[in-house]
Amino acid sequence: MILTEFDYARPAGLDEALALLSGTRGARILAGGQSLLPDLRSGADSARLLVDIRRLADLRGTGRTPDGRHVRIGALTTLADLAADQLVLAEAPELAAAARSNGDPQVRNLGTVGGNLAAAGRATDLPVAAIAADVVVELAGPGGRTTLPAEEFAAGTAPAGQVLTALLLPAAGPAAAFEKSADRATRYPVCATAVRITADGPRIAVTGATPRPLRLRGVEDRLRGGPYSTEAVLAAFRAEPRELFVPGRGTSAEYLGHLAGVLTARALQRAERALA
Repeated sequence: MILTEFDYARPAGLDEALALLSGTRGARILAGGQSLLPDLRSGADSARLLVDIRRLADLRGTGRTPDGRHVRIGALTTLADLAADQLVLAEAPELAAAARSNGDPQVRNLGTVGGNLAAAGRATDLPVAAIAADVVVELAGPGGRTTLPAEEFAAGTAPAGQVLTALLLPAAGPAAAFEKSADRATRYPVCATAVRITADGPRIAVTGATPRPLRLRGVEDRLRGGPYSTEAVLAAFRAEPRELFVPGRGTSAEYLGHLAGVLTARALQRAERALA
């Protein structure tokens, strides 16, 4: 199908972009376009105005915050740049690995961090890694800037009319990992898991096999203090309610629960080796 008719604007600054978004009903943000444009072509989405924010250079790139406690990742940073960023590789390897697992090189070179996180209705890779990494999402709107934990953002609780401007990532080190079983046709995850080992125990998040990216606190509690053997992790997952896992694409809830456990065990063991 061809694209539906819409107006187009290319603001020079964030304030102008916010004014356009708040002033036009049905306005949508265009960044990498890897989710939005296919949806417009298929009729799965519609727009009266596309607000192209690709010229907003202050929404691109990574760096430490002034206090050194966080890494700030601009929302327009491409997935390819995120996957290769040395600061992110050192402080949040699960986030870099999730970016690297997205699609093909063309998708990664055009797709953005913000677009991947905000792709409603798709089991993309970055949200689950952001939850495991304890990322905070920075948003800008007509009333100013606000923040939201990645877990809440993934649940769709962000106020309408907000623009995702950056991720704030705790500078936590290398004890983290990401694992994925991908659909061969789409490269979307059948199941993906991200983990981080902290002083308080593991942080574990799953997507693809679940209705949305979820942090599995019950599994975390069962594995607190270890061990992270495959047997222990699978037992922790078997104790989760089966309705947590949503069957699809010819897979059962039981299979997806087992797959999530296997991927989580691999990720935890790899994260544990990074501590050695």
